[in-house]
Amino acid sequence: MTGPQTPGLTGIVPILLTPFRRDLSIDYASLRREVDATLATGVHGIGIAIGSEIFKLTPEERREILRAVVDQVEGRVPVIMNTSAPGTAPAVQLAQEAAQAGADRLMIWPPDFFALGPDPAIDHLSRIAEAAQLPIVLQDVPQAPISPALALRIAEAVPLVDTIKVETNPTVAQVGAMVRAVEGKLTVLGGAGGGTLIEEHRRGARGTMPFASQAAEFMEVWTALEAGQEGAAARTLETEILPVSRLGFQSGDMFYHVHKALLKQAGAFANTLVRPPTAQPDETALGELKQLLRRTAKPKERHKESA
Repeated sequence: MTGPQTPGLTGIVPILLTPFRRDLSIDYASLRREVDATLATGVHGIGIAIGSEIFKLTPEERREILRAVVDQVEGRVPVIMNTSAPGTAPAVQLAQEAAQAGADRLMIWPPDFFALGPDPAIDHLSRIAEAAQLPIVLQDVPQAPISPALALRIAEAVPLVDTIKVETNPTVAQVGAMVRAVEGKLTVLGGAGGGTLIEEHRRGARGTMPFASQAAEFMEVWTALEAGQEGAAARTLETEILPVSRLGFQSGDMFYHVHKALLKQAGAFANTLVRPPTAQPDETALGELKQLLRRTAKPKERHKESA
């Protein structure tokens, strides 16, 4: 296929969480508040992905939530939609629907149902790009890992793939290897919650995709890093971000419950409901969450590094 090489995605691009009403239908009023609060922090884009529980949404809900976000964003930043699917035909359909609904970019990981090797993965991505004609963020995830060598092959074969989000462990080493291998043909982003953003930034990562509940904190870290103030970035990361990450990633899908609680506390969400299947936090985890919320409710002391 042929297509223009487009600039890669950079900066802080939060993934929205999906709010639900008591009947577990999507709460669009809360969603609009979340979008506005996220944009107010100065982010560089907004995404709808696994962090948004898209795998729990019906096909119609996926289209509706994307249209709602696009309408609320009003072109202020790019909107990225994850359209990954194990089969090429459904992946193409999801990508075309996302393009029709107004997405600016797609985010896709290679087929993960069978280990098929590089050529089928490249063909899969090429067909999606040809059908949707949107730039693509390639997602390197544990269930479908992408080696640096394969990433370079994909970038050369599918010009609309211009960015890769690294989420396979160890992410810091993978980011460094990816930056060296792709020779500037892909923009490399960090992922997996953003807890190692500082180390990834040192190795050439040009952004990350955290949860929208911590957009302000990640913007603070990113601004400091880009200004060469790594000490200030580290203080914010260690005091504001990592305590949330430690609780959110301690088990199963606890991160949904933690980050929705932050959005409820901030006034964006009416509740913290997570669609099934989900593992409800146990008594100990609920106590830890209450303690975290008490801490984050206090006025935050912002640190500034002296020149």
